[in-house]
Amino acid sequence: MHVLVTGAAGFLGSHLTDRLLGEGHSVLGVDNLSTGDPQNLAHLAHEPRFRFELRDICEPFDPGPVDYVFNLASPASPPEYLRLAIETLRVGSVGTENTLQIAARHGAGFLHASTSECYGDPLVHPQTEDYWGNVNPVGPRSVYDEAKRFAEALVMAYHRSRGVNTHLVRIFNTYGPRLHPSDGRVISNFFMQALKGEPLTVYGDGNQTRSFCYVDDLIEGILRLSRSEEHFPVNIGNPDEFTILECAQAVLEATGSKSELRFHPLPEDDPARRRPDITRARTILDWKPQVALKEGLAKSLPFFQKKLDRL
Repeated sequence: MHVLVTGAAGFLGSHLTDRLLGEGHSVLGVDNLSTGDPQNLAHLAHEPRFRFELRDICEPFDPGPVDYVFNLASPASPPEYLRLAIETLRVGSVGTENTLQIAARHGAGFLHASTSECYGDPLVHPQTEDYWGNVNPVGPRSVYDEAKRFAEALVMAYHRSRGVNTHLVRIFNTYGPRLHPSDGRVISNFFMQALKGEPLTVYGDGNQTRSFCYVDDLIEGILRLSRSEEHFPVNIGNPDEFTILECAQAVLEATGSKSELRFHPLPEDDPARRRPDITRARTILDWKPQVALKEGLAKSLPFFQKKLDRL
């Protein structure tokens, strides 16, 4: 296939690109590099089946005939989508429609990367795909939450009204190599602070929970979904639930660091609990994560050590 990947220089986009190329497909990767890192694609400089274009998908474009579109373009970490608030809303709305139009024009399949943030601070636990969420539409995080929720509605409208073969993945917390070391997410924060010997920043009392999925598992789930007949959202994430304190301890053990913990006030609208119900993914896709947190942290450690050495 000839595949378009938006957000290709990002954490997930670059891993997806590698996997598609490894399967023999050709890939056009586009990214405006507002949060993406060109180093994530540097190893593909001499790959003849990969082409990169510096492009903002909020501006209409036509890449020519494509067989599939993976739309992963969006700031994804709180510091970045708060810094790029309007841009985040635009890429979730205008950018998503531009890529849907490409799929409609060329008869291509389409997968949109949505998020567990659609559930907000959930009142249902664990979160199933038929839960409508508990989202503050005017809070600081709403620029990301509502951009993704609108994008889901837009994707379903193109499926129902235009017959586009669409897929929606709700991604839960994911980690691994190429996760930006200073993007403000839990795993990257803890790794860099632990390796520097600095106190680990814990927000609130640390008893809020997250479920961490290793990147290879997530990419496998995304690809299985893209080849399925399922058009409604599917949770892809690891259902193993950890408190932030447990995650901090796991990172300290992985790095051998003696760093202490430092507690800070909880950010506004920060979810208290987050855990996917993956029954739909197990049933429809025959998918479940394979990499436990301890193993995934060990796989991720060399990347963060190299990043620290370059600082």
